[in-house]
Order: sequence, then structure tokens, then C-alpha cells
Amino acid sequence: MSTPTPTPQTYEFQAEIKQLLDIVIHSLYTEKEIFVRELVSNASDALEKLRHLQLTEKEVFDDQATLEINLTTDDQAKTLTIQDFGLGMTREELIENLGTIAHSGSKAFLKALSEGGQKNASLIGQFGVGFYSAFMVAKSVKVYSHSWRAGEPAHVWSSDGSGSYVVEPAEDQRRGARIVIELKDDCADFSQEWKIKEILERYSAFVSFPINLNGKRINTVQALWLRSKSEIKDEEYTEFYKFQAHAFDEPRLRLHFSADAPLQINALLFVPKENVEKFGMARSEPAVSLYCRKVLIDAKPKDLLPEWLRFLKGVVDSADLPLNISRETMQDRALIEKLNKVITKRFIKFLSEEAKNRPEAYHEFYGQFGVYLKEGAALDFTHKDELVKLLRFESSLTEKGKTTSLTDYVSRIGAEQKEIYYLIGPNREAIESGPYLEAFKARNLEVLFCYEPVDEYVMNNVREFDSKKLTAADHSDVKLSDLPKPPDEGGLTADETKGLAEWLKATLGERVAEVKASDRLVDSPALALNADKFMSPHLRRMMKAMNKDGGDAPLRVNLEINPRHPLMKRLAASRTAAPDTAALVAAQVLDNALISAGLLEDPTTMVKRLYQLLEQV
Repeated sequence: MSTPTPTPQTYEFQAEIKQLLDIVIHSLYTEKEIFVRELVSNASDALEKLRHLQLTEKEVFDDQATLEINLTTDDQAKTLTIQDFGLGMTREELIENLGTIAHSGSKAFLKALSEGGQKNASLIGQFGVGFYSAFMVAKSVKVYSHSWRAGEPAHVWSSDGSGSYVVEPAEDQRRGARIVIELKDDCADFSQEWKIKEILERYSAFVSFPINLNGKRINTVQALWLRSKSEIKDEEYTEFYKFQAHAFDEPRLRLHFSADAPLQINALLFVPKENVEKFGMARSEPAVSLYCRKVLIDAKPKDLLPEWLRFLKGVVDSADLPLNISRETMQDRALIEKLNKVITKRFIKFLSEEAKNRPEAYHEFYGQFGVYLKEGAALDFTHKDELVKLLRFESSLTEKGKTTSLTDYVSRIGAEQKEIYYLIGPNREAIESGPYLEAFKARNLEVLFCYEPVDEYVMNNVREFDSKKLTAADHSDVKLSDLPKPPDEGGLTADETKGLAEWLKATLGERVAEVKASDRLVDSPALALNADKFMSPHLRRMMKAMNKDGGDAPLRVNLEINPRHPLMKRLAASRTAAPDTAALVAAQVLDNALISAGLLEDPTTMVKRLYQLLEQV
């Protein structure tokens, strides 16, 4: 038992503490408001230790004191007071913990800085130096404290941070610590209730113990991510989602999980009801907050999850995550990447289970957020294979509005088929009415329908699935098996077809690279295939819209004709009987084919030609 010292005694800070104070005050933190978070976190730790101690100690001073944290602002006196009813400190502990390197961790902290700079520092709680952050804003700091030990008297520790501190007896102190901060003039905002309320709600909303500001409870929402899923009602999840995400809707999906290896993780993730980017809103910012033991580290960490998961809301808490000494920047990149991979892998597994067990709900989710999965499949090479399995498309074998996966597509094809075919168009009607699907329908080959601008980019980056090459059905290099010819075809002969093709090439000139008979066409007279292997029609339009190089390059296509179609037979006959009209028809056939291919950029000439043709009717 210590004996109270009747008169104040002044002590010099040890050299290391002076050095520490200089670092904390002038360079460690970028935001001064962090001191509130640090002192509240320390108070929470003291209460937690007291709670465990009460289980083993029979006699605890002021045992009826409520385990809570109270903050009081006084804008007239320009002070902020933070009080807890935790362990408290004796006179010797005040000196050891606040004035020397014995227990403060300052020596270890300074050693870490000297050996490798701040990048080698670990969690500030490990060093216990958060208390000194108060001196960023303080003219003076007083710590009134009474130990949990019943026979110990109370003392007050006070300092202005300039080099010395004073310890003297204090009367009528409850158990725990009461820190009174007299604020600097330029930091007087921290004596305003609204200011402290905002800081507490941002950083300390989920601290286990009640936090009261001027007698009003601040942290009313629990840290659900640390509770067992079986104990939580749907209404509680929804309330938490609305609080954490600042949302008004209800979440579409949620994932609540814990992991012990390779890192200790507690995560609660939500998928919103709607995709706001779909409505033309700005690109979403990361919205899964990073916590360490329920204390906010970063509300919008950019590297916690891959970019394509930016639509997620929620919380990730990892007690094992090493951070920069100030808790303001993540320091160990390897561990952050590991955390990223664990959470991403778990969320992909969750979506796979949803797709299997609740296909209708997954279909609705995909309608809103499928574009993000496509982005991930194209850019996230670590998770590409699993993400591709989650993609969904309508196809020539599905009903309108129904989708299929690449896995299901492959399960339906024969062993001899080495490609997965797809067509890109604005909608199902446009694709089905175009000429490119005819050959595949005739051969009973399934074709995926792609409606979104990003689809071509995705297909070009994914390239293959289950050893099957992803191939655009309108590509000029596609080779299809021959169809059995009708007994009485009634079309042009081989020589007539060759002659018509040569005439069309000569008539159309540089607008076409090649003209030949088609093995694709069944009902349509002709189709145009892009002759540029390096630029698809859709990529060409995108580059033109963005004024990129290549967007204005001369367009050249291959024209394929159907020698069985009545129009081709009439054109073959009229090229000698009525050459002028035949030339107009030839140009119109090409423009019609370009329209179907999405390649006709300026219809002015076509419209003028149509009037010329109509005049001859």
C-alpha cells in the first residue's frame, strides 16, 4: 500500500518521453481529432480489464460504479473531460505509465521508429502511447485517478507537455480515471458538444461500454459483427445496415462470417437493394469500413477489397492486422493483401451458394450488380476463374428474361464443339432479327446474347472457359460445318455465284475487302463481317465516341451473299439487263448488311439512294 504524498511533487519526463511527445504532437497524427478516439479506446481497455478483474478479486473499490465512459464538454472554460470507471492507477502507476518508459511502451515505439521508420511500427495500442495524443490540442492535461485497490488514495497527474509533470494527492475521486483537457485556443472546437458527438459517432460507435456525452448515450448500435448469427434477428441486421451505410433501403443480401486463419477476421457485409451507378450516379466509393477491436481505423479503405466489390457495404474487424503507429494508414501490404483475398474468396463462395440454392434471388441480384462481376472477371486475374462461373447471359436456347451460365452452356454442347459462341447487340430482338444467328440455329448451336457495352471487353479478356474458346459468332474467322443441301435448291450455280461476287466487288470498290458466297446464311440475302481483326464494330464505335485514334479509320468489311435468296438471283440477272439499277441495289444490299452489323455510321447517302430506287417502282 502506498502512502499519499502531502505536497505536490514535480518530475522531469525521461528523455524518451520528451522525444515521444515531440513526435506525437508535431508529426505522428494528421488529424488532431484522433486524440478523442485514442482516449476513449484507452478508457474502454481499462473497463474491460476491470470487468475481468472483478471475477477474481473479492474486494474492489467503488464496486457499484457503472462500467461506462462519460465525456463532458465546457465551451466556456474550453475544456473536455473524459472519465471511465475502470482499473484506475496508484501514484506509482501514474508515474510509471505516464512519465517513464517502464510501462508506456515508449522505448519499444522509439526503437521501432529508429530501426525502420514508421513503416515498422505496429498497432498503437500495443505500445500504449495513445494517451500522449491529447497534447496535440492541450494547454494542459490533468489525470485524476483512483486505483481499484480499496486501500489506495487518489492522485492527480498534471502536465503541459513541455518537459515536466506534477503528481499530488486528490480528494473524493471515484474508481478509474478522469482526464481533464484544457484546450489550446486554436483547438477550442473540441469543447463543443456537436464536435465531440461527431467524432464519437465516427470512430467509437461500437465500443462495448456505454459512451455518454453530457449525459446522453452516444453508442446505441451494437457491434453485430462480433455476435453469433443465431442470436441476431433480421430486424437488427437491417437497422445496423441502415446505420452503418447511411441507407434508407433494406439490404438485398448479407454475409456474416468469422475466420481465425490466416487472420482473425469478423466481417458483416451487405449488398444494397439497388445499384446506384446504374442510375447514372457517380462511381461508388469503397464503403466497407475497417475496424480493429471495434475501433474505426478507416471508414473507406481503398485496398481492403478489390475495385469490383465497391458496391458492398459493411464492416471488417481484424484484431491481428498490423497498422501504422497512428492507426491512420495501413502499413503491412502483404497482410492487407491477404485480408483482401480472404474476404473476396469468401464473398465469391457466398455468391456461388446463392446462385445454386436461391437461383431466383441470384437472378435479381445479377440484374443489378452483374456488371461488377463482369468487371472482376475481366480484370481480377486472382479470382477470374471463379467469377466467370458466376456470369449469366440469355441465349438462343433460353426464354426471354431467363439466363444461363457458361457451365450450363458447356454441359449442353457436343465433345466436337471447341468454341462458346456469343453475339453482341442492343437487345434480344435485334440479335434474333439479324442475319448472324441463322447459321447457328440451322446447326442447332447455342449462342449467348450480350447486351451490355462491357460484354465485348469481358469476352476478349476472359478468352476461354473450360478449355472452350469464347468466339464472337459474327467474326469472319468462324468456321461452321456444312449443311445438307436441299434436293431442289433453286439458287445460283457456282459459276453464277462467282460472277456475281466478282461484279459486287468491282461495283462496291474499296468499301468491301472481299465478297463471297456464305455458308452461314439461311433466310437473309447478305451479311457484313468486320474485316479488321484488331477492332470490332463495338470497339470502333467506342473509340470514335471517345475521339481515340483508329475510330475514324476507313471501314472495310467482308460481304457474304446467299446464292439461294431471290434478291441475289434477281441481282445476278439485272446486273447486265439494268446495270444502273443493279448498282444501286448492290450498294443498298451492303448498307442493309452494315445496319445489321451496327457498322453504318452515316445513313445520309443510303436514304438518298432509297428514294432513287423508289422512283423506279
